[in-house]
Amino acid sequence: MKKSHLKSSDLLPIQQKDRKVSSLGYSFMWVGMVVVLATFAIGGAGVVNLSLPMVILATVIGSLAIGFFISLIADIGIEHGLSFPVYMRAPFGTVGTHIPSITRGVSASAWFGINTYFGATAMNGILNILFGFDNWFVCFLIFAIVQLVNTALGIKSIERFADLAAPIILIISIWMYNSLSDQAQAAGRDVWSWVESPVTGGAAFTAFLVVIFSNMGFWATLSADIPSISRYMKAPVNEKNWFKRNKSSLIGNLVAMPITQTFMIIIGAVSYIAVLNSDPVVALQESASGIILAVLLLMIVLAQWSTNTAANVVPAATIFSNVGGPKFPFWAGVITAGIVGTIIQPWELFGVIIPFLLIIGGILSAIVGILFADYYLLRKRRVNVPELYEDNGQYKYMGGVNLAGFIAWIIGGYLSYLFPSYGFLVGFLLGAGIYYVLAKFWWFKKYQQAEIEDPSDEKYLGISVGRDWIIEETEFETVVPEVPTNLKFD
Repeated sequence: MKKSHLKSSDLLPIQQKDRKVSSLGYSFMWVGMVVVLATFAIGGAGVVNLSLPMVILATVIGSLAIGFFISLIADIGIEHGLSFPVYMRAPFGTVGTHIPSITRGVSASAWFGINTYFGATAMNGILNILFGFDNWFVCFLIFAIVQLVNTALGIKSIERFADLAAPIILIISIWMYNSLSDQAQAAGRDVWSWVESPVTGGAAFTAFLVVIFSNMGFWATLSADIPSISRYMKAPVNEKNWFKRNKSSLIGNLVAMPITQTFMIIIGAVSYIAVLNSDPVVALQESASGIILAVLLLMIVLAQWSTNTAANVVPAATIFSNVGGPKFPFWAGVITAGIVGTIIQPWELFGVIIPFLLIIGGILSAIVGILFADYYLLRKRRVNVPELYEDNGQYKYMGGVNLAGFIAWIIGGYLSYLFPSYGFLVGFLLGAGIYYVLAKFWWFKKYQQAEIEDPSDEKYLGISVGRDWIIEETEFETVVPEVPTNLKFD
């Protein structure tokens, strides 16, 4: 009896009885996830070239667009209970999955570090107000450890924290907005009279597109690996209607996220208008003091915690666990994400955060396009799930690599890098288009796929036909004992 490298218990399909995240719980996760320094930075950078209403409009467009893409890919987790790195074995191969997955894992870990640093500065501000303590690095280490422990306890622990934190975040963020608006007013700048764009014509249109694609690039990372979260969402069994089956996902991605994302963009913009700095921690420290400032900073801490556990540590830990195999459990992946997020020195990354968002978003958008083409256009949502866990199954391809996926990713990712302002759109369209053509007319002719050759819903769909995918963690080998030839029978 042996255990396959592909069959880590943390990566097996989630059964219906273990899907605990509700529609409200997922929406509350979004409330915390959008409150990060990068969101505020998009708002601050936006009002440098655009009026505040135009920044808001661009944010709504970008948020709804990326919310739609997130919802599309989320169906992989909802329908089949599969995580991101496991499904990636289909378009990239059982071995090839590790390269693009690790790219996302490192990116998620970097975001964990950035958000932890942002939260640590707020935590340091609170402790300084209350106790005179001033050491942001100690706060960073403590804050990182607390978040990692929370994540290691599982998705239900993450949802419970989001349920607690979200209402507090919403109340305090409204208070924060009012405080920053008063601060801008005191400086002689009326926030809502900021209606004339500093630039006009083509420059204004370009700036408008940058805000749209910055918002899309920001969440391109999550749109790729959303199955690692969506597989825990409650969904109706035997529901063939895509919209009804994905209701929880759609509410979170197309309602909760765009609303809260836009509001936080506004806070970043108002912060910049008030003190010429989009970081509200800096802005608030210039105007508020004492217990009021401590309460405002508490929102930053809670939001970073809520963001990191769901959007960064879970995806990164799942990916690292996939790479490490059965002997590298989820909690070990959590620790790895924490280590990577620290050694990249996130406190040095703030100056390049917008270009970083656009470039990484574009590169990962090619993966989103490939996932879309593979899942919807080629397999029509049908997946031969047991074969994803077989070392020598249909997804082994050529030495464990699907060349069609890698060619599409390299071309789509590179060209999205050349056009960073439109990176997500370029990467998605090229990734999807190139992969579809190569896989359909070349690769899948060489390596036939059962669910494409025999497109049976009953065989290859999951929850929409009432199926739980059950994968045995161990493989049994039949051993025939040798019979000694020198035995004598009386």
